[in-house]
Amino acid sequence: MRQSADSETMTGGRRAAALIAIAAILAAMALILDQMGRVFFCTCGRVTLWAGGVHTPDNSQQLSDWYSFSHIIHGMIFFGLLWLVARRVPVHWRLVIAVVIECGWEILENSPIIIDRYRQATIAVGYTGDSILNSLSDVAMMALGFLIAARLPWRWTLGLALAMEAMTLILIRDNLTLNVLMLVWPIDAVRLWQAGV
Repeated sequence: MRQSADSETMTGGRRAAALIAIAAILAAMALILDQMGRVFFCTCGRVTLWAGGVHTPDNSQQLSDWYSFSHIIHGMIFFGLLWLVARRVPVHWRLVIAVVIECGWEILENSPIIIDRYRQATIAVGYTGDSILNSLSDVAMMALGFLIAARLPWRWTLGLALAMEAMTLILIRDNLTLNVLMLVWPIDAVRLWQAGV
């Protein structure tokens, strides 16, 4: 009985250490973004839970927007990839790895080279980068997707990811797949379709 209690204490301690690591990584990301000149809140002067306009100043500035679904899918993908290559690593430490990857992307995404690439190659002509609040929320969305994938059978996770991709494709003519495609290999016909031309 004592061995079981000791084991639970050790597991709880490791989970607490993972949470502390995640908090430190998020703080470091926020500090780096601040040093890069990113604003913490939307310059519009308000904080909202949802920004539904894709081509508005609120997009990528508030707590969530249409691209939050892409970050949830990031988490699902990270869970699957880390399960393949590091399944012996406890799930809470795999989440830490996923947070590091997502934070790295948020920093890169808000660098001048990627902001300029978005503006030149995609329909995000007016994109100026994310607020720090939005970047923190994007990482939280990724963690949500990771935890969903950790709990659900892979078929359910895949179904949810495809449903989110289809929903955003229909409603805003954009999704994670098109976002990656247009960032890496822009196609004029896709850009015109996204712009409604």
